Amino acid sequence: MRQLKNPIVPCLWFEQEAEEAVNFYAEVFGNTKITSLSRYGKEGAEQHKKQQGSAMSVSFTLHGQEFLALNGGPMYHHSPGISFFVTCETPQEADKVWKALAEGGTVLMPYDQYPWSEKYGWLNDRFGLSWQISLGKLSDVKQKFVPSLMFVGKKFGKVEAAINFYLEIFQPASLEGIARYEEQDPDETGMVKHAQFYLGDNTFMMMESSLVHQFDITPAVSFIISCEEQEEIDYYWDKLTRGEGDEVQCGWLYDQYGVSWQVVPRMLTEGMKDPEKAGKLMAAFMPMKKLDIKTLEKAIAQ
Repeated sequence: MRQLKNPIVPCLWFEQEAEEAVNFYAEVFGNTKITSLSRYGKEGAEQHKKQQGSAMSVSFTLHGQEFLALNGGPMYHHSPGISFFVTCETPQEADKVWKALAEGGTVLMPYDQYPWSEKYGWLNDRFGLSWQISLGKLSDVKQKFVPSLMFVGKKFGKVEAAINFYLEIFQPASLEGIARYEEQDPDETGMVKHAQFYLGDNTFMMMESSLVHQFDITPAVSFIISCEEQEEIDYYWDKLTRGEGDEVQCGWLYDQYGVSWQVVPRMLTEGMKDPEKAGKLMAAFMPMKKLDIKTLEKAIAQ
């Protein structure tokens, strides 16, 4: 069992609007820093059929939390299967954020008073990314933006098993608590209404519903695990792909619950910020599934 050394970073997939989306979120939430912006060079643009000089990826922080926005193409689309629960500590902030995100977006649950919050609403923004906006205390969730996974359809009833799966893989890890549906709730009594848990210093939430929903979890939100050594890559890759998990490409994988992860060496993340190294690294890692540090190091040494 390995200690999680670095934050788990959400990766947000866009067709070609990554830079526009990041600028929008900076305006909505404030306290934003763009830490790196990678653009397609000639080689990468030809391979991915993108315009040379257009944004490939944007690393940024919102209120100190790390995110990556990626222009990956039209293959994946955001859904409420993974949303971000945003805690606002004043009514004014909650109102402002909700109004900004709702413009051009789609409301899933009206912004109103609920038993768990005086102000709460759920929506998809203009880019399709799903948000839950709630008036509350940051001390209750420990981070401002919390990934929230919703299990529906065939995944219903598997939340507790999934939480135990993640708690076993990541250390340190702990369960904050589970709230269950009660008889008066419009869903199956005893199943998971809401759960909160921690993987390292990262807060996650999970819910499940037996009701009919026209969505599922998609790779449009994936979670990046940055590794210092090959041994770490091997560990997380093997653990997350076990059971019905699946190896994809370029360090991407699906776990047995359909959640997408990227297991990547930190040297790759840093190397992709260098235009001279980025093309060599891309050519080296594109044919791979699990990433190999030695092969990547050889590529940039040539």
